[in-house]
Amino acid sequence: MVTLHRITPTLSASYKTVRLCALQDTPSAFGSTSARESQFSETDWHSRAANLCTQQSIGYLAYHQDEYCGIACGFLDQQVPRSAELVSMWVAPNHRRAGTGTLLVNAIESWARSVQRTLFVSWSPTTILPPYLSTSALDSPKTAEPSHIPTIPI
Repeated sequence: MVTLHRITPTLSASYKTVRLCALQDTPSAFGSTSARESQFSETDWHSRAANLCTQQSIGYLAYHQDEYCGIACGFLDQQVPRSAELVSMWVAPNHRRAGTGTLLVNAIESWARSVQRTLFVSWSPTTILPPYLSTSALDSPKTAEPSHIPTIPI
């Protein structure tokens, strides 16, 4: 059974491992590269993990059979009131289509609701939308959109 672990500084090494795997597996899905982030120091990773457990953000690692196999993070959008953004969503290839992505998205969505925000996911025309995002979300009216990138309410 997959469990979710909240990203905190104590999990910075695991966060680093999963993030670098995600960047290597699906480089076009992220705004960074494995080459860039693999140069970060352990202090950098500790700080990045600390930035994912604040009042403005949250991050989860999916854990199954003694390994971390997925990640999802959420940030409150300071430019668009009452919205939060789903970022850094990734599931290891051998754990896809097993509900891990849905579990991660639901956790971020639950966090967004708990702080009275609507969750959005960023995408670009070249993004392949994963199955855990319903296609009906593409047709729904957008109630709030961060101006910097297209979003889909979920």
